[in-house]
Amino acid sequence: MSDVKNADQRRRSAEQLPLVFTHDAATGRDDLLISNRLSAAVAIVDAWPDWPSPVVILAGPVGSGKSHLASIWKERSGAAYIRPTAGSDAAVEAAHGPVIFEDVDREGFDDTELFHVINSVRENGTALLMTSRLWPMSWPVTLPDLRSRLKAATIVEIGEPDDELLSQVIVKLFADRQLYIDDKLVQYIVNRMERSLNAAQTIVDRLDRQALSRGTKITRSLAAEVLNELGNSGPGD
Repeated sequence: MSDVKNADQRRRSAEQLPLVFTHDAATGRDDLLISNRLSAAVAIVDAWPDWPSPVVILAGPVGSGKSHLASIWKERSGAAYIRPTAGSDAAVEAAHGPVIFEDVDREGFDDTELFHVINSVRENGTALLMTSRLWPMSWPVTLPDLRSRLKAATIVEIGEPDDELLSQVIVKLFADRQLYIDDKLVQYIVNRMERSLNAAQTIVDRLDRQALSRGTKITRSLAAEVLNELGNSGPGD
C-alpha cells in the first residue's frame, strides 16, 4: 500500500512541475482544414482582391477559425492590424493598404473612427477585413452613417465545427506536436468535447502536457480524465 501511495505522490509531484514544451503550429493556407461550414469564408479570403465589396466581415462563434483566416489574409494581402478608437491613426493606415480589425464585438471601437476607416478604404481602393462573434446588427452602433456603411459590407457566417472538422483538427494539432493517435481515440474525444476549435486546442495541449509529465502514452483513460477536468464528459462516462 505504501508503494502505491508513494507512486501516486511521485506522479502528482511530476504533474506539478512547470514544464513547457513549445511546438510549431501550422497556420498557413495549405494547413487550413476546410469543411462545409468554413467553405464560404475560405472562398472570400481566396478571392481577394476580387471582393464583392471592400469591407468583409467574418462572423462566427469563438474558436470557429476566424483568426486563422484573418492570418491567412494578412499574409496574402500584407494587411496591417488596426483598432479604430478615438484619436487613433486607423483611417490613415487604411488609406495606405489593406487592414484587419479582429474581435470587433469584444475589442470595441469608436463609431466615428470606424466610419472614417471604411470611407478611407472605399476612397483609396484598399480593403478591410473584420472578425466578430456577432453580426453587425448586434454591434453597439449609434452613428446612422456607420450603420449604413456596415449594411453595405459583405458578411460571411461561419458555423460551429462539425464532427468531421473537429476530428481533422485534433489529428492536425497532434501532428503539429509530432504525435499520432488512434482514430478511435480521436472519435472518443470528439463525441465528448465542446463544439469549438478552441476546445480542441485546449484538450490536445492538456493531453500532451499530462502524458509528458507522467511519461506515458495518450490513452483513452487519460483522455477521459482530461475531458472530465474540463467539464466535457459525454454519454457513457
